[in-house]
Amino acid sequence: MKLWGGRFTKPTNELVDEYTASIRFDQKLAQFDIQGSLAHVEMLAKCNIISDEDAATISKGLKVVAQKINAGEAELTEDNEDIHMNVEKLLIDEVGPVGGKLHTGRSRNDQVALDMRLYLRDALITLNQLLLNVQQSLYTQAKDNLDTVLPGYTHLQRAQPVLFGHHMMAYVFMFQRDMERLQDSWKRVNQSPLGAGALAGTSFPIDRHFVAEKLNFDGICDNSLDAVSDRDFVVEFLSNASLISVHLSRLCEELVQWSSAEFNFVELDDAFCTGSSMMPQKKNPDVAELVRGKTGRVVGNLIGMLTTLKGLPLAYNKDMQEDKEGMFDTVETLKGALALFAPMIETMDVKKENMYEAVAKDYSNATDLADYLVGKDLPFREAHAVVGQVVLHCINENKYLLDLKLEEFQEFSSLIEGDIYDVLSPKAVVNARNVAGGTARNRVEEQIEKAEKLFEASDEWIEKHAKQISVLIAE
Repeated sequence: MKLWGGRFTKPTNELVDEYTASIRFDQKLAQFDIQGSLAHVEMLAKCNIISDEDAATISKGLKVVAQKINAGEAELTEDNEDIHMNVEKLLIDEVGPVGGKLHTGRSRNDQVALDMRLYLRDALITLNQLLLNVQQSLYTQAKDNLDTVLPGYTHLQRAQPVLFGHHMMAYVFMFQRDMERLQDSWKRVNQSPLGAGALAGTSFPIDRHFVAEKLNFDGICDNSLDAVSDRDFVVEFLSNASLISVHLSRLCEELVQWSSAEFNFVELDDAFCTGSSMMPQKKNPDVAELVRGKTGRVVGNLIGMLTTLKGLPLAYNKDMQEDKEGMFDTVETLKGALALFAPMIETMDVKKENMYEAVAKDYSNATDLADYLVGKDLPFREAHAVVGQVVLHCINENKYLLDLKLEEFQEFSSLIEGDIYDVLSPKAVVNARNVAGGTARNRVEEQIEKAEKLFEASDEWIEKHAKQISVLIAE
């Protein structure tokens, strides 16, 4: 007989059990389910809903159950449907019928909402740390490449030269926004739904705030209907995770391009590449490609969750069982990608000479020639037209701007003088962008200094919130 089967006259169909059971994936919530139950049973005793003796027996039994689950000694079965019923069944087997008092004043509806929030709090800490590691690997490459000039692109066409360090710092700030979104979501995740019951609360004189404080929540969900049916925090996480994945994918695309023979700007360490079963010369950037590929999976989990929720009336519906697999999968997918990314970036060999040679053989300094003429009081539109003619001449002559003799320059404008060669050198072009956020070396150094302060703040956030959720089950 099911623990809820009192009003039923026959057992559920075996196919129904198999189809509706969630234990194969929600067992990930075991430690969080037991954490919540320990706080709940302590509250029941505090409020004189159960005796102190019963609460002590149940607490001791829950800790034994936790040890058995962690050691792989507990049998979790589909007959008991989900992690909540499995834990309760294991508890009753351990301490006898008194274990049935644990569920007083709560429902699986508020219980699962609690477990998911506890799980996601833990995931937010881990993902913030992994993102910080990725940022720091990019930061290291930026510091090591403050004099490395790289072709900058728009429309995947050579545009203007930039420092490679500047390019790396762009991703540092991109991932900073990702971290800030995750951190901001904490205040919406960290609200306790326990005590909402199935949908309307409970008739027992429970103390919801006590449980919230025991579990280090910042507060409680204010409306019982909303508490059990809200999955906004899951959607928000999946949305944030999708942006992280998109940012990783964009960088992966560049790594794949840069490591090709056509670019040959970087070489990824052998430890993060694979070979071909047929072509012995191949060194494939499979990690970058797979991270890029898994972006679709993460975004798909977001779309799946939104689609599940879009037609649901209040309060809880069985459809909401679909909230877990996508969230679990996204967390694990992101953890795997970020854990690989930091060492892959840190060990990447930057081919400085190849980058510089590429910059020297393009027309990405053309804007600086136009700016030079503007400095000679020629209107920008006229300067733009003049430089366009110069570039066309170079293309026809198979030359680059720095290949032209001064007389050739002066055929297009008498304003051009001998100092033009200094103006058009790649490093001069880079350092001319001496504006806040620009690619000049001193501006990139400013970005690096700012990043260092951001890293300190992130460290503090992680340490603070890791302490906040350190609710431990005694051995």
